[in-house]
Amino acid sequence: MSLLEQVEQALDTIRPYLLTDGGNVSVEEITPEKVVRLKLLGACGTCPMSIMTLKAGIEEAIKKAVPEITGVEAINLTDVDDPNAVLPENMR
Repeated sequence: MSLLEQVEQALDTIRPYLLTDGGNVSVEEITPEKVVRLKLLGACGTCPMSIMTLKAGIEEAIKKAVPEITGVEAINLTDVDDPNAVLPENMR
């Protein structure tokens, strides 16, 4: 199974939760350094909790299922400086 297929399989475990809130995620690329670059779709793209969703949900699911992935980032994440952004505790 390719790295992309493994990442997609990991995302499929969390997609039902994203879809429930009107969102989704797509893999834009996996870099040579094994960083997954994602695009948050639908409600996830503009949600002030998107940082939390990425770090506590999506990144955790990918790294648990595909340990060789070194990082996960979103190309359209709510900015950390946005006053409405909800941050995980380790980013405060």
